[in-house]
Amino acid sequence: MQSRHEHPRTFSFEFFPPNTPEGAEKLRAATQQLAQLKPKFFSVTFGAGGSTRERTLGTVLDIRAQGYAAAPHISCVASTRASVREMLQRYKDNGIKHLVALRGDLPSGIAAAGEFRYANELVSFIREEFGDHFHIEVAAYPEYHPQAKSAQDDLANFKRKVEAGANSAITQYFYNAEAYYHFVDQCEAMNIAIPIVPGIMPIGRFSQLARFSDACGAEIPRWMRNKFESYGDDTASIRAFGLDVVTKLCDDLLSNSAPGLHFYTLNQAGLTTTIWQRLGI
Repeated sequence: MQSRHEHPRTFSFEFFPPNTPEGAEKLRAATQQLAQLKPKFFSVTFGAGGSTRERTLGTVLDIRAQGYAAAPHISCVASTRASVREMLQRYKDNGIKHLVALRGDLPSGIAAAGEFRYANELVSFIREEFGDHFHIEVAAYPEYHPQAKSAQDDLANFKRKVEAGANSAITQYFYNAEAYYHFVDQCEAMNIAIPIVPGIMPIGRFSQLARFSDACGAEIPRWMRNKFESYGDDTASIRAFGLDVVTKLCDDLLSNSAPGLHFYTLNQAGLTTTIWQRLGI
């Protein structure tokens, strides 16, 4: 467990690009509220197959214009080397030095992955083309990637991304802290030394969480699922129980030397701010 203490703590918040003017206004308000918590950066997701490419750039520039650090997600699915190079150049020209590099999801109806098959190939390409200009985050899966053939396969994939030049990692969200500790221990045994920051999903609506989790392979422990289901449509109880569960998880992770927390905010500030205040960060 010793080496978990080596990394300075990083707190960050994730947004998705809004697709309406009202959504953009709400996101600005959420950014202002969350910025008071002094995160290291805000990250902005990238739609399947680059479908939100311009909106991702626009959202990142908007956050920068408000005076905060922003890290765009960049995905290699359904993209060419030329299009990725051009996008990276635009980010560099706009003073952006931080990226989240992912394989990303294939848009429905497209079978081919494009010129990059895996995130490690994208990381290598960024390093070849732009040297050390960008701090590169990659994804990690404590409960293993849903498409991995085996746990060992998934760890080997993660190691390839690190060896290609990743600086740090953000995990898929999870509710079982032991899965995270086990994953970090396995990484340390493989001499992977980069910080692996836990991804945290606050819980506002259980039906939405269940849908996300089925899609991305994150496990909702049975006791949690049963308790949420027992509340039926009682949104206040669902929210209160969700806040308790996630605050306890964050507290446990920070007490056990996690190198920070990355909140999947779903463009809302309320739950994340409440958890933050309860933690007394």
